[in-house]
Amino acid sequence: MSALDTIYALASGAGKAGVAVIRISGPGCRHVIDVLTPLKKIKPRYAYLTTLQFQEKKLDQAVVLFFEGPASFTGEDVLELHVHGGTGVLTSIFEALAKISGCRPAQAGEFSRRAVLNGKMDLTQAEGIMDLVNAETEAGRKQALRQVSGELKELLDSWRAQLVRIGGFLEAFIDFPEEDIPSEKEQMIEEKLGTLQTAILDYLDDHQGAQRLHDGFKIVLCGHTNVGKSSLLNTLMKREMALVSSIPGTTRDVVEGHLDIDGFPVILSDTAGLRASGGVLERRGIDRAKKEIQDADLVLHLVEAKTYPKVEDLPVKADLMLTVWTKADLPNTVPADALKISTKTGEGVRALLHQISQILKRHYGTQSLLTRQRYRVALTDCAAALGRALKNNVLELKAEDIRLASKAIGRITGQIETEELLDVIFKEFCIGK
Repeated sequence: MSALDTIYALASGAGKAGVAVIRISGPGCRHVIDVLTPLKKIKPRYAYLTTLQFQEKKLDQAVVLFFEGPASFTGEDVLELHVHGGTGVLTSIFEALAKISGCRPAQAGEFSRRAVLNGKMDLTQAEGIMDLVNAETEAGRKQALRQVSGELKELLDSWRAQLVRIGGFLEAFIDFPEEDIPSEKEQMIEEKLGTLQTAILDYLDDHQGAQRLHDGFKIVLCGHTNVGKSSLLNTLMKREMALVSSIPGTTRDVVEGHLDIDGFPVILSDTAGLRASGGVLERRGIDRAKKEIQDADLVLHLVEAKTYPKVEDLPVKADLMLTVWTKADLPNTVPADALKISTKTGEGVRALLHQISQILKRHYGTQSLLTRQRYRVALTDCAAALGRALKNNVLELKAEDIRLASKAIGRITGQIETEELLDVIFKEFCIGK
């Protein structure tokens, strides 16, 4: 793999379509135009309707657009071929491109990777593009669009710029030790470092909402056997995912479904009924259920409305558990303010979804963009380095801590990157991005 290669890939969706877009990037784009089209001159950012041909064989009629680097997505010359989306058409064009010297198929994420290496975007924006492509909910789309637009990049760049200025100031006094730092300057440095550390710690204190919005919120259904957990899962998923039976202990493993609740991506888990008795397999299922409860973002504790049961002692915070009274269609005694549902009649299901939405907004409606664990780890390292710098009275050690804090931020944006990091990030991208 070389930056001197000209790469190509299908940039639109796979399968038959009215129009397909083939993206080409690299120093050989003009040569591709000469080989595949009769166009003698082509102006950047103008659309040309022309015939694609290779070795006197007509391939297709296409719209051709040329973007001259660095004013392009990748920062290189970029060519787009808008062709008919039939399999035969695409195959013939790709076969022709493969025979052109210097051209090869793009690897996953290689267009975005070149954009990062050429300074067209940073790593957070590139990862935002992947999130935008994969977004399945409205909230996910909005979050990814904020990241693509550079909101996180601008914040991180401003923090790093402050650290660079402070570090440069300290380095100047280290180089000229005969000069003492004026007390007012020293106080100003301490205040700036303290303010910056507080801002970073506040940004980290987001209940990991951005990451949950990226990965999905984990909601666990739990309760005694036969309270209606599997019936509720099937109702919310609008299909039969779990077996429903009057026999206690039917569910012995965790059954998961993915759901969109008011724009929030949710992973809904049905678990084994909680009870003291049961066979070996059921007890293993109960152990798994308890682990799921501990790892949940929200627990729906189902209790059967007809009996007014004692609530189990569950290992969750009270504000992250919602008690739901089931089988409301049966004669029962239920507290007046209880949330009761019936999967047979549909009573209360809409109210339940609304309450779930409100809980997610209240606890995880974050404005941060820490969508990945690597962001969180790097900022935690940055805050720790600033904490050490604030305690250090030795200029050389203080300057080193500030340098490490700046380096930690650079790991997020890609200003300090390694080939291994880029390989890990871009292998998750689709071909054509």
